[in-house]
Amino acid sequence: MTDQQHCPVCGAPITEDDRFCPNCGAQLGSGLVPLTAVERANTTGAQTWPSSDPLLSLEIDFPERLSRWMIFVKWILAIPHFLVLSFFGMLVSIIVWIAWFFILFTKRYPEELYKLVLMYMRWTANVNAYVLFQRDEYPPFGGGPYPVRLELPYPAELSRWLIFIKWLLVIPAVFVYAFVGIAMGVGVFIAWWCILITARMPKGLFDFITGVSRWGYRINAYTWLMTDKYPPFSLE
Repeated sequence: MTDQQHCPVCGAPITEDDRFCPNCGAQLGSGLVPLTAVERANTTGAQTWPSSDPLLSLEIDFPERLSRWMIFVKWILAIPHFLVLSFFGMLVSIIVWIAWFFILFTKRYPEELYKLVLMYMRWTANVNAYVLFQRDEYPPFGGGPYPVRLELPYPAELSRWLIFIKWLLVIPAVFVYAFVGIAMGVGVFIAWWCILITARMPKGLFDFITGVSRWGYRINAYTWLMTDKYPPFSLE
């Protein structure tokens, strides 16, 4: 293997010392094992990642027009999703504790449990985009096509010692995010009036709401032990 070779899963450059692809996390060598989120990222044309411990990505397609009347009823229409997701969220809490012990002994997050948590995050991202007036399409239950893309490749390895202090380390990010969340609430209120009057959400406001949501999901991914990458203080 030479420095010019590339990962057969994502095409990223790899070296002879790599046991896992530094871009997508796929296991290298005999019996290549492409990992869960990588397959989805490749088939949807999602961006590639610059490191083996990437940041979560959240992208929402900007709509040219939005319904004026639906802004009055979206919260009501989304109630069935809220009910199901409340029980799903309880399951996620149990999964995180199970994953804690797996990471402690194996340095890996059980892949099937990782899939479930990622599914929960994608589902909530779809519902949030709907109730925050970013999309008019009714979100599917569980998986399904929707103009929202949340990606976080499955990690090849996770730190044993970080699982003891992540909840402590994330406090500054949560503190700042609380104030940013208040600003997003004001933004959603302004967006409501903009849609009512013009049937459009200003692009800058749309990007701000998306950025705040992205930051929140990065905090969740970190505290749920899905990544060791600390959530940056950024909406990008």
